[in-house]
Amino acid sequence: MKRKSYEIDMCSGSLFPKILMFSIPLMLSSILQLLFNAADMVVVGRFAGSTALAAVGANASLINLLTNLFIGFSVGANVLVARFYGAKKEGEISETVHTAVVLSVVCGLGLMVFGMLVAPQILVVMGTPEDVLGQAVLYIRIYFAGMPVILLYNFGSSILRAVGDTQRPLYYLFGAGIINIVLNLIFVIGFHLGVAGVALATVISQVVSAGLILRCLMHMEGGCRVELKNLRMKKEKVLQIVRIGLPAGLQGTVFSLSNVLIQSSVNSFGSVAMAGNTAASNIEGFIYMAMNSYHQTALSFTSQNFGAGNYKRIGKVLAECLAMVTGVGLGMGWAAYLSGSWLLGIYSSDPKVIEVGLLRLSVICTTYCLCGIMDVLVGELRGLGYAVMPMVVSLLGACGFRILWIFTVFQGHRSLWALYLSYPVSWVLTGAVHMVCYWMVRKKQAVLPVFVSKG
Repeated sequence: MKRKSYEIDMCSGSLFPKILMFSIPLMLSSILQLLFNAADMVVVGRFAGSTALAAVGANASLINLLTNLFIGFSVGANVLVARFYGAKKEGEISETVHTAVVLSVVCGLGLMVFGMLVAPQILVVMGTPEDVLGQAVLYIRIYFAGMPVILLYNFGSSILRAVGDTQRPLYYLFGAGIINIVLNLIFVIGFHLGVAGVALATVISQVVSAGLILRCLMHMEGGCRVELKNLRMKKEKVLQIVRIGLPAGLQGTVFSLSNVLIQSSVNSFGSVAMAGNTAASNIEGFIYMAMNSYHQTALSFTSQNFGAGNYKRIGKVLAECLAMVTGVGLGMGWAAYLSGSWLLGIYSSDPKVIEVGLLRLSVICTTYCLCGIMDVLVGELRGLGYAVMPMVVSLLGACGFRILWIFTVFQGHRSLWALYLSYPVSWVLTGAVHMVCYWMVRKKQAVLPVFVSKG
């Protein structure tokens, strides 16, 4: 099977330069996406006030809770396409791609209806303060109206990543992000639409990025090419995508549930704490997304090599991804913490908001590499076809532990510091168990290499 110009041969040659070629555009895409999201926060915080900033921030954990289940299905599509690509099965690739595109739109429509009707009630249950609630409801309803195109972009990007193409999603995201910033300025500053303007700008830019991804898939060669006449869901492929993607989605959803509980706990400290927490979380997002690129790298490289039967290469993929994610997590995490006052000042000029944000950065950013290590191990296990195992470990080790922490340690020491401490402790516990699981899988499958293959 001939490789196209944007694709990467993950199954032969030196790994290090290919991992860099794959992960750097992916990292830049993630950081760009967050830069554009940060622009939303900065514009609304500076020109619509701290209450509007808190309203946008109050929705973050809830949006993740409702969307992660379906975005998890894109992981299933990624693994399947990469595996068939490594095995050079063009027909299987085509069926998977067309099924994934239709599935993304169907899931998006269902999520749009559910989110617009149910999300406002969930915000009330979360204890969102009265002075924030009205704007938070307005934002989330407009945001969920764009859910079909948001999921289409995520599924389309996962298909391109499966064959090693992380460059074109970066270009499309950059163009859509510029549109997002321009519309933010027009809607919020020019038309004084506040949180509604930020939400509208986000949805319109997502329409653009989804349209570009779909156009790209329609002009590709080989099995990844999307043809409108072939757009249908194959039952077998749906079941395969769900088998891999559902555990990933459930894991993300329950992770978000624990974050919703943490957000509810933050809400109990008032709108200033909410604003500071929102700003710090946004800064952390840059580090997380940079590290998450190595989760995606481990997933795609492992899946392709597994499909090609190149088992000796898989251990080296894990070793190099772990080394890179540790370096990125430590470097970016400590840089964010040391420059925290200046970074938080971009979001808000309120000293109390900055103080709360610094507290969060001091606990989470300095230990964030632990989260990256945990996620790379999850990507490796999923790439090997183990979807349920990392889900169960993550749910018990991270989510369950954080929920237990909230109802025990936090209740005995009601402070933001005690609340934030649940993150690094859960990362250590969960990462250690994931490592044990990897060794168990390697022992069970004798074809897998020793940690770093000599071959």
